[in-house]
Amino acid sequence: MLAFRKWFLALAMVTLTMAVASAQVPAFQCVANAGVPPIVRAEGIAELVGDLVLNCNNGTPTAVGGVIPQVNVQIFLNTNITSKINSDDYSEALLMIDEPTPAEQNVCSAGTTCTNGPDPTNPGLVYKGTGDKNIWQGRKIGDNSIVWLGVPIDAPGTTFTRVIRITNVRANANQLGVSSTLVPTQIVAFISATGTTSVPINNPQQTVAWIQKGMTFSVRKLNGDSGSVGLNQCSDTNKDLFTDPTKTDKYCYTGRLRFQEEFATAYKTRFDLGPTVGNNQNTPGAIFNASESGFWTASNAGWPAAGLSNWGLATQGTRLRAVFNNVPAGLRLYVSLLNAGPTSSNRGVLVNVAQDGSGAYAETPQSGQTNDDNTADCKDWKDATGTWFAEVPIFGGTGTATWEVTATDPLAIQRMEFGYLVAYKANTANNLPGLGSATANGMFAPVSTVVKASSVAPVPRFADTSSALTVFKIDSCATNLLFPFVSNQAGFDTGLVISNTSKDPWGHATESGACEINYYGDTNGGAAPPAQTSGAIPAGDYAAWTLSGGGKFGLTATPGFQGYIIARCKFRMAHGFAFISDVGAQRLSHGYLALVMDKSFTRDDVATSETLGQ
Repeated sequence: MLAFRKWFLALAMVTLTMAVASAQVPAFQCVANAGVPPIVRAEGIAELVGDLVLNCNNGTPTAVGGVIPQVNVQIFLNTNITSKINSDDYSEALLMIDEPTPAEQNVCSAGTTCTNGPDPTNPGLVYKGTGDKNIWQGRKIGDNSIVWLGVPIDAPGTTFTRVIRITNVRANANQLGVSSTLVPTQIVAFISATGTTSVPINNPQQTVAWIQKGMTFSVRKLNGDSGSVGLNQCSDTNKDLFTDPTKTDKYCYTGRLRFQEEFATAYKTRFDLGPTVGNNQNTPGAIFNASESGFWTASNAGWPAAGLSNWGLATQGTRLRAVFNNVPAGLRLYVSLLNAGPTSSNRGVLVNVAQDGSGAYAETPQSGQTNDDNTADCKDWKDATGTWFAEVPIFGGTGTATWEVTATDPLAIQRMEFGYLVAYKANTANNLPGLGSATANGMFAPVSTVVKASSVAPVPRFADTSSALTVFKIDSCATNLLFPFVSNQAGFDTGLVISNTSKDPWGHATESGACEINYYGDTNGGAAPPAQTSGAIPAGDYAAWTLSGGGKFGLTATPGFQGYIIARCKFRMAHGFAFISDVGAQRLSHGYLALVMDKSFTRDDVATSETLGQ
């Protein structure tokens, strides 16, 4: 019995010693976090989300001469992952270990197996030594998933924290849309790690981005007021520029296109400092809120060898695109090369790219110069190089203009306004320019329907979520005259006169045109006569006729008619007079001025003319 007690006490001591030893080496474990998730654009198809980071502690490092366990690290998003891929579905999304500095970065080439160390002098610190790999490429294995295969992950022990960072993940924010509640839509990432060892992960689900509308488009008048611009068919507008589109003279813009940023980092340059300066962005964890590019490097010789030369690099900066539709025939359309009042921190440049807004950065050559006198009619629109514009080619009533953001302030909500200019020479005889309303849709660019990962589609790219707005309207030059009562019944007759007063002492542009005479009433109890049209009435002349006998410019008699007349004259400044009397004007008479009908009394598509004084 005594011997048993001795053995029992000894066994208890061994068990206690083992428990204490085990407690002294906590299990290997990682905690996931996403830091501060960025705001991404709801219009975006390939938006950079925040990095996903694992902070790993404890465990027992692999002994010298041992084999580091390999792990498959996989992420899933609640939307399509749209990071660039190559022909083998390897992705620009990268996994890196222990935050290697640019000089320490060593890529494990896609499709190869890389087994690090361990370093015999310091087991556990095995990702920054000579020959050690510390960056791995992911591989697309589903529309919303990427996996990094066979990553050697060694437990760090208790002396330091192993950091595993996943970066360059792009997501289709447009697929999720904008929340209808006060809480923005989230892009959520899920992470797992499985393989030859267990890697427990706390908080494996992380919000990596918030979705918000990125931009609002509106049309402005030259003075900045909201709304479209009305133009008249019979009045020349920048006619010299219409005749010679290369004429470098000073002209006035017609109106403005406003692209309003909805949050401070919605506009970004391609690189951190502009469109063409290729600055490395290769410090793990660094934030580049003003850049469309992610983690990338051009200076590390190992990157091209691993096929990563353009991994993380955006194909262009933020672009703003205007699509003009229903542009009337017989005119030219121009837009400004720069945004209004560009500064060093806010600048957009017109680029010569494809219709969808894609293509390499190439500034559009100027074709003319605007007025820069800053008068009420011609607002200042220039930088140090002048105020320039270029023509928008119009095909079938449609044309596009695209500007790229080349400077922006990520700490300010900005807007960019670009001028548009209409030019034509009046040719009413041929109904030119055509009548109607031109519209514009404003959106981010490039526009794309590629909603999954691609090896060729541009990044970033955007869905077209825009609506058409009227930019300008070409109205007919017309005056609408109402003769409220005329009669050629019961012994009465009416004489009428329409004068074209566009010729005057003040030097107004003269106009000429025909008048359409519309009859409403009856002819001796029968139907009213059909409408008739006069010949063209020259400026300074008049058409005079009677219901019983007709008169000038081909106007024929309409005997027996009684009712009212609406005359639609294709020139402005028409005035009318009617004279009702007994036949022969022997005993009584009455005369009155025709009412010049304002737009508010007629349909919205009828041009506004003069009105009689109150």
